[in-house]
Amino acid sequence: MVRISSLLLFLLLSLSTQARPITYWILLTDKQVTDKPALSPSALANRSSLQLPIDDTDRPVSATYLDKLTQLGVQINCRSRWFNAVSATLTPAQHHQVSQLPFVREVRPIDPSITIASRSTGHIEQAKLAPVMSQIQAAAFATENLTGRFVQVGVVDAGFFGADSAAVLKPIAVRGGFRQVRDYVNRPNTKNNLFRTLETMSDMHGTEVLAAIAGYDPVGNLQLGLGYDATFYLARTDAGNREFRGEEDNWVQAIEWLDSLGVRLVNTSLGYAKGFSNPSENYQPAQMDGHTSLISRAAQLAADKKGMLIIVSAGNEGDDRSWRIISTPADAEGVIAVGATNSRLWNRIGYSSIGPETLAYLKPNVSCFSLYGTSLAAPVITGFAACLMQANPKLTNRQVRTLIEKSSHLYPYGNNFVGYGVPQASRALALLRGQELPETARSINASGKVLTLPVDTAETLVSLFHKKDATHVLHQEAVKVSNGKITFRRSADVKQTTIDLKTQVIEVMWE
Repeated sequence: MVRISSLLLFLLLSLSTQARPITYWILLTDKQVTDKPALSPSALANRSSLQLPIDDTDRPVSATYLDKLTQLGVQINCRSRWFNAVSATLTPAQHHQVSQLPFVREVRPIDPSITIASRSTGHIEQAKLAPVMSQIQAAAFATENLTGRFVQVGVVDAGFFGADSAAVLKPIAVRGGFRQVRDYVNRPNTKNNLFRTLETMSDMHGTEVLAAIAGYDPVGNLQLGLGYDATFYLARTDAGNREFRGEEDNWVQAIEWLDSLGVRLVNTSLGYAKGFSNPSENYQPAQMDGHTSLISRAAQLAADKKGMLIIVSAGNEGDDRSWRIISTPADAEGVIAVGATNSRLWNRIGYSSIGPETLAYLKPNVSCFSLYGTSLAAPVITGFAACLMQANPKLTNRQVRTLIEKSSHLYPYGNNFVGYGVPQASRALALLRGQELPETARSINASGKVLTLPVDTAETLVSLFHKKDATHVLHQEAVKVSNGKITFRRSADVKQTTIDLKTQVIEVMWE
């Protein structure tokens, strides 16, 4: 028996040494209370002006604990002061050693493979970006000379190839508007120049996003983004064709870096949903709940404790019947999740992800036109936010979010297809000044199966959202305006119908 047991032990040890190392989050027990916050003077000033306290999440991970992990041969991938954790790839033997350390609270595996919510890549097409400027009333901001000047914007994305030389972004580079760039994918390769490195076509994705935030063609006098006078801090966290859950800890590290600099406005046109090599490890739709994923928890913490406004693409899974809903971190309550509309009707374009019915809050928050995915809708709203923050730098992240939602054309009758609709710059400026807005929303009661209703609109087609309750859409449709009236049929299970006239909104309450 002894000989057999020894043989089994030898075999088990051999298998362990050959096992593929796994990446883990190592959650630590405490921090050194004497350590100073890892924040820049700008970040500290922001916290003071926003009356946000400095707490334990602002202190660095204990250097003593890091040293002890290093002594065990643990190579740390990244560290998170917010979650008091580090990530590392561990062998089974290292996993056992680390688990026994008195300052380690938990060792949690990071799933090995994940796919980013689908996104577009390709060259910047001015003709496809420009139409959204009229939809959101960009001219109203231009009249007030609001261009995002003095506003710091963080962009967390897949890559920024050619961003400093693209014609519509070169003015930013010339004036030194790209302040810092970090690559969290290829660390410790600090010499990697993200403006010159093209590992995959995804490395142009961040460049497209920048164009939608701040693009401007001085030759053609064509505006592609609202925030062309902002300053930018860029972080690459997504590895392009190599998708893995470790990109989430890249993302967390990037957000913490931006917070340490005092950057309050962040665009992230990334989203994570499904695509594991082992299907049993996929996210499930029910997990898009705002607190399951690491990045949604980080995004919420950023909103609640750090005063950051994070604007996220809702996702491009609307046509995927196995998924359909938003990806993470768009599910976090505190972020602005941005869906996409078509250009004519302003209703949901087919690919745009919808909000889960299980959430107690509305997602997406708002929407705007984008032909190439919600990745290029979110940066439009980031530019919108930059203009508001320039107009009043004292606004909190919650105030900016509320302004954007209340300025949207369907407010207050939002839904899980397009949120509160398309933000309107003229309405946002009026709200910012405390001016009363004209009454553009009303509700009516109706009964029966068919309704004919007079409408005051110059549109020949209007969009309807038929809903099972106040926010959840069963289906949307376009109806013709004939002789100043629309006629439509109520289908089974419809409790409310939103009539979108762009300049007005009518909510039909079915009896």
